[in-house]
Amino acid sequence: MSLSLAATSNFYKLQIMSVPSSSSTIKPCFNKACWIKSSLQSPLQLPEQPHCSHNITKDDSGSSPSTPRRWNLLQKAAATALDMAEKALLSLEAKQTLSKTADPAVQMAGNFAPVPESSVRQNLQVIGTIPEDISGVYVRNGANPYFEPVSGHHLFDGDGMVHAVMINGNSVSYACRFTKTERLVQERDLGRPIFPKAIGELHGHSGIARLALFYARGLFGLVDPSHGIGVANAGLVYFNGRLLAMSEDDLPYQIQVSESGDLETIGRYDFESQLKSSMIAHPKVDPVSGELFALSYDVIKKPYLKYFRFSKDGEKSRDVEIPLDIPAMTHDFVITENFVVIPDQQVVFKLQEMLKGGSPVTYDKNKMSRFGILSKYAEDSSDIIWIDSPENFCFHLWNAWEEPDSDEIVIIGSCMTPPDSIFNESDEGLESVLSEIRLNLRTRKSTCHAIMSPSEQVNIEVGMVNRKKLGRKTEFAYLAIAEPWPKVSGLAKVNLFTGEAQKYYYGDERYGGEPFFLPSNSDREDEGHIMAFVHDEKTWQSELQIINSANMELEATVKLPSRVPYGFHGTFISSEELVQ
Repeated sequence: MSLSLAATSNFYKLQIMSVPSSSSTIKPCFNKACWIKSSLQSPLQLPEQPHCSHNITKDDSGSSPSTPRRWNLLQKAAATALDMAEKALLSLEAKQTLSKTADPAVQMAGNFAPVPESSVRQNLQVIGTIPEDISGVYVRNGANPYFEPVSGHHLFDGDGMVHAVMINGNSVSYACRFTKTERLVQERDLGRPIFPKAIGELHGHSGIARLALFYARGLFGLVDPSHGIGVANAGLVYFNGRLLAMSEDDLPYQIQVSESGDLETIGRYDFESQLKSSMIAHPKVDPVSGELFALSYDVIKKPYLKYFRFSKDGEKSRDVEIPLDIPAMTHDFVITENFVVIPDQQVVFKLQEMLKGGSPVTYDKNKMSRFGILSKYAEDSSDIIWIDSPENFCFHLWNAWEEPDSDEIVIIGSCMTPPDSIFNESDEGLESVLSEIRLNLRTRKSTCHAIMSPSEQVNIEVGMVNRKKLGRKTEFAYLAIAEPWPKVSGLAKVNLFTGEAQKYYYGDERYGGEPFFLPSNSDREDEGHIMAFVHDEKTWQSELQIINSANMELEATVKLPSRVPYGFHGTFISSEELVQ
């Protein structure tokens, strides 16, 4: 089953669902006496953050989570035997030391810890004045584990939860809901986690044992993986009147935003039976044509990578198979006016590494990183141009455009070293450098240089350019200052031509996430507002900040009724779009 390992690519991501109020939820503990001091020297440095255990609570009626569907005698016997095998496996795992990238005490520390769902809370306090042209709902995805981990857990393994702030003038509401994935629904019915966690658990021999247990449960009908195993916790895109929550291990999930600002999961969305495979968490909507461009990858069988597009009305093209010798992590890609640019980088999937006791996600030093350039409307990959780009690994790519005078394609991305440090423990500190990569279509050569000067250099990660300029030449990018890694202490408005960076910091012990740039109706590229969730680790309160992107000054703050964990990617849906 390819999806069980495709989930391994489930990183820097998150999503949403509508669980009835009678369902069981996670109830985080906020007891300040409950601390974990995780001053680590690894790339995942989470210094001195409060942490506490998370207990599954009973529902409002006082009952426990619902019992499994009725099983026959054979299924009951199989369930008992497999539960005993899992208990023995957990006993063996308890004697081993978890790496920091799989230790729940590290990965769920502080404001990385999960929160329960919140129904709509109206009339939130607003400090300052929300700009008149901001009307609609800001939604952001993230990983929020429903159950306390029983073994290894990585930040990217959590169940998807969407946080929504609806704005109508200075009237503001907030809600957050799990995305009701097929995976989560089954686990809630069983009352415990049962699906393998792609990054935190699928390491070495114990990872193989977990896959064997899962396959065996599927064989006896104790779980049903046939309708997807993804967590939908990473990306969000609004396309053709639908809000889609995504992770690259499954189909997207459609989320409905109600008039009151609440969220409801409609279900897996296959574009009216057109999409037969998973879709990565970062599809691209062309601002001119309205088309959506996407990739899908498989870590088990060829073709390892496919490219496809949808018309603005949702009609899917045929799949274009991209030739790869080995499955590579392809979390993101870029478009230009005429091309799609697809990375083939050094972080790859080698399932045989599990037999050696390692991770299936690994850094292949012997592989040459490269980019494939293909026409947006190609029917096959026969005309793809591959250009080597040595030692470049970009987890995220912010934009790309064509420069006809020099016959080049310019790519803006954050080059990360060590490339696999998000997934595998490393003594080397992580660096994420905002870079310009140029691909010369005539010479088939590439160049790469840092955009910011050494004196200005900070770790730059999640963010965006003006989405009305996607695929076209852009002067500015709005990106997170990811320090101390992996927390975000502020944001930077970077001039991509000069390297000048206007930095905005949230303040002492205040951290945020991805900055979302909402452009105004002006022709000026940098006129608009930046929206970001910010959490105060001293007061343990969260808020939504709205910052003027032209002068980088705070204009309004929305005080939120509950904590918002650090998360992944978001989008904004205007009031006009919501009523269509």
